[in-house]
Amino acid sequence: MITTVTANGKDEYRFIEALKERSNSGAKDVSGVVSEIINNVKLNGDKAVYDYTVKFDGKAPEKVEISSDEIEKIIEGCDKDYIETLKKSAANIEDFHKRQVQQSWLTTKENGVIMGQRVRGLERVGLYVPGGTAAYPSSVLMNAIPAKLAGCKEIVMTTPPSKDGKPNPDIVAAAKIAGVDRIFLMGGAQAVAALAYGTEQVPKVDKIVGPGNIFVATAKKLLYGVVDIDMIAGPSEILIVADNTADAKFLAADLMSQAEHDRLASSILLTDCAELADKVKDELRRQCAYLERKEIIEESLKNYGAIIVCSDISQAVEFANELAPEHLEVCCEKPMEYIGKLDNAGSVFLGNYSPEPLGDYFAGPNHVLPTSGTARFFSPLSVDSFVKKSSFIYYTEEALRNDKDDIVRFAEVEGLTAHANSIKVRFEEE
Repeated sequence: MITTVTANGKDEYRFIEALKERSNSGAKDVSGVVSEIINNVKLNGDKAVYDYTVKFDGKAPEKVEISSDEIEKIIEGCDKDYIETLKKSAANIEDFHKRQVQQSWLTTKENGVIMGQRVRGLERVGLYVPGGTAAYPSSVLMNAIPAKLAGCKEIVMTTPPSKDGKPNPDIVAAAKIAGVDRIFLMGGAQAVAALAYGTEQVPKVDKIVGPGNIFVATAKKLLYGVVDIDMIAGPSEILIVADNTADAKFLAADLMSQAEHDRLASSILLTDCAELADKVKDELRRQCAYLERKEIIEESLKNYGAIIVCSDISQAVEFANELAPEHLEVCCEKPMEYIGKLDNAGSVFLGNYSPEPLGDYFAGPNHVLPTSGTARFFSPLSVDSFVKKSSFIYYTEEALRNDKDDIVRFAEVEGLTAHANSIKVRFEEE
């Protein structure tokens, strides 16, 4: 089911190279189809969206936008315990992200110069939420709550209707609790295009966030520049660093928690204990037998999973930093000792009782994370993802006079004489 590799400086790196190719494995180029959809929506607006909804979803909803009254009726039909869980999760997410909020600032100098930075939320953000079997209410919370805290004035959500033309009630409930302002029943590349360009009904947004299939991801990629986007996410991944104190049962369960996402998902265990590696393999076989997504898990673990036996935990940590995983669990005797050593990871889970699903749903840190090694230079979604910053400068005449020669010299070195002239003309009589 899963390969065991002994780290020898060669075999583990062969696995890594194969892993890097997985994002392209089986992927088809849909850019031509998506470009056609985008251009059609740009030209024909709501009519194009309607036609694609009928074509791809089977039936267009009677009303594209869900009214406030309809939202309340939908929520009334939801499980009450589920609603309470949503509220608890939302409170945790808000508590974590509110600490990220930045303030505008201003500084003054003795010579009268004033400088500063203005920080403000984007005007309008679009949130794409998949429907059907890939409906994730948790993603609604993770995307909308930071945007609200950033000060975004309006959050517009699109989600595809079900075959009967109705919305997924669990997603609608999450949207209400997260503070989404408007909900439109539309999906696919056409919904992304509608958000980017605006239609008769859908307002144009400044940024589009949220997960989706290859058509949605391609649309976001092609429309980057027309609007901002969060990221182009690859297949999900988990990497676990574990010593001989870890519980094989826990490790196997956590590896499979990511493997069930997708046949291309990657689940890797790094350990310095060969005995633990064997126990984990046994637990994988035992636990997988009774899980609903057994076939997906088995294929994912077979093709993109590995247990790598390292010489020691230091080697495992070094390897983890090189892989830069989306999710990184540390199941070691003293997990807190590794915080300062693990530099490249989307989110780090410390200890035997901090499994990755805790971060997916409830703890508070964002679960929208960089994948495919991009944690080396990308960060998780945050309040910062929804703000823009601009600086401001005020100089007095005297302050500019004192600095004019240096500014002119810089401009002339760069051959930009008009820049230099802009300074010179203010002091021509001197």
